[in-house]
Amino acid sequence: MRTYDNPVIGGFHPDPSVCRVGEDYYLACSSFEYFPGVPLFHSRDLVHWRQIGNVLDRPGQLDLPADTPASAGIYAPTLRHHDGRFHLITTDVRGKGNFIVTADRPEGPWSDPILVDMPGIDPDLAWDDEGNCWCAVAGVKVARIDPGTGKVLEGPLPAWSGTGLQHPEAPHLYRIGDWWYLLLAEGGTAHGHSVSVARARSPRGPWEPAPANPVLTHRSTDLPIQSTGHADLVTAPDGTWWMVLLGTRPRGFFPGFHVLGRETFLTPVDWVDGWPRVGPVREQQPAPAAWHPLELPPVRDDFDASALAFSWISPRSRPDDTWSLTERPGWLTLDAKSDPVFLGRRQQHPDCRASTRIDPGSGRAGLSVRMDEVHHYDIEIAGGVASVVARIGPVRQRIAEHPVAPGPVVLTVDITATGADTCGPDILTFSVEGPEGAVGLTELDGRYLSTQVAGGFTGRVIGMYAAEGGAAFDWFDYQPR
Repeated sequence: MRTYDNPVIGGFHPDPSVCRVGEDYYLACSSFEYFPGVPLFHSRDLVHWRQIGNVLDRPGQLDLPADTPASAGIYAPTLRHHDGRFHLITTDVRGKGNFIVTADRPEGPWSDPILVDMPGIDPDLAWDDEGNCWCAVAGVKVARIDPGTGKVLEGPLPAWSGTGLQHPEAPHLYRIGDWWYLLLAEGGTAHGHSVSVARARSPRGPWEPAPANPVLTHRSTDLPIQSTGHADLVTAPDGTWWMVLLGTRPRGFFPGFHVLGRETFLTPVDWVDGWPRVGPVREQQPAPAAWHPLELPPVRDDFDASALAFSWISPRSRPDDTWSLTERPGWLTLDAKSDPVFLGRRQQHPDCRASTRIDPGSGRAGLSVRMDEVHHYDIEIAGGVASVVARIGPVRQRIAEHPVAPGPVVLTVDITATGADTCGPDILTFSVEGPEGAVGLTELDGRYLSTQVAGGFTGRVIGMYAAEGGAAFDWFDYQPR
């Protein structure tokens, strides 16, 4: 029997929402304080996913102020296809609130935002047989809206708010047969996370909860995948049903630390007596009938293309005058201007290596493993010295130094996962390689770059930065191990 590995999209890809158009599946995730926002993926089998763009890829769609806190910004999107057009609704929690963008093709271009006159987070869209559009938000409330203007036409109406656990959120409405189903997350997005469901004959209710709620939770288990919830349903062309959801993979001794953030998992769904039934989410599970491995982009970027790869993200914004692929052909140049500039990609594997070849010039620049502004480890070059600097909350400390010759050098971080009998989840080893060869600088405990220490809803991002002046990067290489 063919199996697949979970997660199907590793690393900080939380709050997945999925829709199918013919034999093609499309999936969107939260992006929080990062620009561009809402990564968008394509698959033919629900297992192999390739990023095909970012929905919010220009400042007119996503304008996050410089003081946007970590884990603010863009929250849980819902992606749907209706009447030949893609619709995505999401929340800018510190800015415009709920809004809708649309596109004829998933690759875009996506429209400018249409503001929705309805407060709340985790918005959802669904259409009834008469063509009415219904929007549900965490809380849980449901309203009939005009998706073209964002105006509320009816409601908001109180709906089923779960079984009584905290934070009823992530509502998704589905018309399946003669019933409307309302899928919810409950218990918060940490260890108590769960999925519950209710049904009604109309989006207006009244709602009947499933007798076996929650239909999915891993709370109080020793399963390696934890925090399962924030789910979305999709049916395959062969009639089978599937659920995408977020989960975490904590490691290390009690209480366990997860460093990759909340990731996207896949699990099959059965229907029993008119209700969805979901088993535990396993690291390996039987695969869907379709099997279409995709050609994925290389994990090494030589910066020879005319545009940045979709996977590169930056905190809050990426002004055009802070980076270039043409100023020094074949290199990525970063210019700190008045503020540091950072381009990174999500860490997607517990064991991996990331390297870059840097020509620092007269500036201060390097390679960073980042959770947020006050939780990151850096290896940087400045004044002919390679340094490893750790920032953990209010403490910033230079851990190791080594002189380097003028000219380009290679900076590397090796990340090695540890076992359950070890306190931390992993070890980060930093090294520099110049004409004299490679030199190891130091090892650091990875627990301080974890959600349990830093807090928030994101995960590690590894990338290049310029803190002072300008720097050029010949290539960036990320390799799972």
